Amino acid sequence: MSNYELAQLNIGIIKGPMDSPVMADFANNLERINALAERSAGFVWRLKTEEGDATAIRPFENENMLVNMSAWRDVESLNAYVYSSDHVNIMRRRREWFERMSEVFLVLWWVRMGHRPSVDQAIAKLDLLRAKGPTPEAFTFRHAFPPPDAPHTESPVGFSDECPA
Repeated sequence: MSNYELAQLNIGIIKGPMDSPVMADFANNLERINALAERSAGFVWRLKTEEGDATAIRPFENENMLVNMSAWRDVESLNAYVYSSDHVNIMRRRREWFERMSEVFLVLWWVRMGHRPSVDQAIAKLDLLRAKGPTPEAFTFRHAFPPPDAPHTESPVGFSDECPA
């Protein structure tokens, strides 16, 4: 068993305030989808305020930029939640609520078991991925890397770019 967990950050620019009509269906589904994540096999942690709200965390200059950050046991667990659970139905509707982004908006990286990365650390990983492409320090589902303590015979894990959403 690895001594590492998979951290992920994804960002998105919302099309209006969280309490606006355009964001209503997204806001109304957040609690359900977050609970689904927390019940999913391999889920470890997610970034949220004391009240349980991640949408209130706005670390970027653009106030419409939301962050979602979590930790998982491994790439396969996160992939199963993202693409094989009811989460995918929300992803199919993302264009209703989020602006199209021209830059990479999702990054994965390994952290020591029990470490909870800061938002600044996560943004640095996203910047690294944007600057260098996938590396063992910052990668994507398509070009995933095994944890640092994996046997050297273990090859990188990769999932298709085919998003079912």
